[in-house]
This record gives sequence, structure tokens and C-alpha cells, in this order.
Amino acid sequence: MAYQTQYINTHIKLSCFDDKLFKTEVLFEDHLLVWIISGETKIIQADKTYVFQAGDTLLFPRHQLVKVLSYSKDGLPHKSVAMHLTSDWLKDFYTRNKIQVRQLQVPHFHTFGRHPLLQSCLASLIHYFDLEETLPENLASLKIEEAVNILRVIDPNIDQELASFEDPGKIDLSGFMEKNYMFNMPLNKFGYLTGRSLTTFKRDFKKVFNTTPQKWLTQKRLELAHHELSEKKRRPGEVYLEVGFENLSHFSYVFKKHFGYTPMEITQSSY
Repeated sequence: MAYQTQYINTHIKLSCFDDKLFKTEVLFEDHLLVWIISGETKIIQADKTYVFQAGDTLLFPRHQLVKVLSYSKDGLPHKSVAMHLTSDWLKDFYTRNKIQVRQLQVPHFHTFGRHPLLQSCLASLIHYFDLEETLPENLASLKIEEAVNILRVIDPNIDQELASFEDPGKIDLSGFMEKNYMFNMPLNKFGYLTGRSLTTFKRDFKKVFNTTPQKWLTQKRLELAHHELSEKKRRPGEVYLEVGFENLSHFSYVFKKHFGYTPMEITQSSY
């Protein structure tokens, strides 16, 4: 079975696949609340890695780079339910409820484990996917509001995250790229996250690093891969996706061209 996504509403979906691995790098325009039904998911950020099992719930903040590696496990496909918490819906929620929110510092990824309130709320959505018609908007909104209210009970500070509606402002380019180079995102996305147009991003990048983004990104990813292979004794198939390459064969070719030997030669010399 290939990757499948079923929407019962524009904001609520069920995702399922039974291949060995599904990998994606995301930059969500909306907050995304996810409940893992089966399988395993590894979340890689610039400075942290998380592993989630069936039953876990997590919240992806908007405008944050995240690498997602999902696997089938124990003979079961990877399956998850997700809610899109859009800015328009959240603005209406906070206005309607007259909730005052302090200014957010730095948005971050949230994990809630197997909290029974969230599990009950999200598990109740499963039966709606058996409907032959779309879930009415008013019912979907009620389920989303239930989930948001539960998040606010679990984490009193979550309002600062959910009520942050600003687009990214112009930030330090060097610090951001040094932290996020392993994400294989289009250059215009890197520009957006640093508060720049694509043209300005390329111009500023040249001033800061004295090279093109493509050349710099490739070199940084290869250096990280070399470290993972030689120092941490990991295998090529374990690292190429995490450091920012899409294809193992291409990774091996570029690696050999840069270093003069293949990733497998490092692995074999370690044993």
C-alpha cells in the first residue's frame, strides 16, 4: 500500500502507509496536532531528535523546520490522525474567548506522551473516517476546539505558541544556516524563515559565507555525514537522509567525489 491520506474535513486527516520508511521534511504553515495510532516516528530538529511510538501525541509548531522519518512496526502500518490548527481558526478562538496572550519567545516542538485527555479526543475521530460524506464544518470545529482546550489544560503556556500569528522576521543568517543546514528545503524556504526574499537571501549568503548556498550546503552535509560514519560508527543507510540527502546512491557518489573514498569504505574500516 502506498502512502494514503484521508481527509474527513479540510482540517482533520488520517495518514497511513505500510512501507519500510516514509521520509519528509516539513515547514508547516499551520500548527499540526498529531496522534500516532501505530508504527514509529522519528522527529529530527536542528538540535534534538525524538522517537515516538503508538499512542504518543505531539504538536508541530508553524514555521519550524522538522525532518520526519516514519516506519511501520510490529507488522502494523504507520497510521496517524492529525489536526491542522490554522491561524484563522485560532484567531477566531482567542478573539471569541477574549483570551489575552503574552508575547511568545521562541516557538518549539511539543510532546504530550500518552495523555489520556488528548488520546480520548483524537481517538474519537477514528469513527468519523468511516463516513461516506465530509464531516460538517461545525462538528469539525467542535472537535478542534475540544483539542485546543485540552492542550490549554495540559500546558498553561501553550497559548503563547498557538496565538503567535506573525510571519518570520529578518534574523541572523549565519546562525540560522549553521543550525539548519541538514534540512533539504528549497532556498526560497530558507529565505522565508530568515525574513528574506530569495534574491536577498542569495545576496546575503554570498556576503556571509563567500560561496553559493548550494555549494555550502553540500559541503556541510558531507562533513556531518563523515563525522557520523567515522566517529559514531553509523552506516551510510542510517545517515544519508538525516544529513540532508534524498538518495543513497547520489549520496555515495557525491561523498566519494568530495573525500576520495566511499562512505562504505569508512564503515568497513571500522569493523
